Amino acid sequence: MRRIRSWHHAPSAPRFKPPPGAVDAHCHVFGPKAQFPFSPKAKYHPEDAGPDDLFALRDQLGFTRNVIVQASCHGTDNRATLHAIAKSQGRARGIAVVDPDITDADLDELNAAGIRGIRFNFLKRLVDDAPKDQFLVLAERVRRLDWHVVIYFEAELLSELTPFMEAIQTVIVIDHMGRPDVSEGPDGPDMRAFRDFLGNHPNVWTKVSCAERLSKQGPPFNDFVAAVSPLVEAFPDRVLWGSDWPHPNMQDAIPDDGALVDLIPRIAPTPGLQRKLLIDNPMRLYWPAEGLPSQ
Repeated sequence: MRRIRSWHHAPSAPRFKPPPGAVDAHCHVFGPKAQFPFSPKAKYHPEDAGPDDLFALRDQLGFTRNVIVQASCHGTDNRATLHAIAKSQGRARGIAVVDPDITDADLDELNAAGIRGIRFNFLKRLVDDAPKDQFLVLAERVRRLDWHVVIYFEAELLSELTPFMEAIQTVIVIDHMGRPDVSEGPDGPDMRAFRDFLGNHPNVWTKVSCAERLSKQGPPFNDFVAAVSPLVEAFPDRVLWGSDWPHPNMQDAIPDDGALVDLIPRIAPTPGLQRKLLIDNPMRLYWPAEGLPSQ
């Protein structure tokens, strides 16, 4: 399988300066393949994008911490993610993908290594199987660790997955708002359904991220801003932001990470909203023992 690059070699420096302590709450690492091979089930084989590159980008963009989400190309082998967390000097946490038969002892080891949640992926182009019954068992098992569950799906599955999500008795974080059609605006059917869902389920959070995937207009992503900013205003205590670096499978439209950061004040226009989005909310989920940094 051909290896692909989907990230910018020279992203711009953002005009927006994130507040001190800001967290990039959704990013990935790939390999290095020689050390951490890809899953036999991987649907894509990216070029190496390891922790040194991730942390250099973190510093360039003005962030302090990262939340590293296990990439589907690595399957349930979380070693690349754990390696990056170990190299972060306490400035990264992680989201794992695990086998349903994982032992409690292995979960405890992941917790000690900095994992704070598990991810369930329902994108058929990325995974072959998404067993809801086994996922529910896993969600219940990780409650004792105070972990949350990250769920990735596309907008047309929201109604079908609602009973499944209602059965999960812990915090849920939805990746990229369930990939709505933002071109229809804040009152389009996808965004309206998702806002209603959040309003009816107080344990559900979301990442207001991936303008580069969701916008049909492209830069400067005005359709994304118009659709998403009302959601940030309506649910300021349950939103997170992430760069999605190194932008899996975006090789045909590689985004500029600096330009993505410059969207933050457009979807969260006040310092108070920016602090919740970038500091208060991710710290509550990933570094609760440290408390919130002073303003």
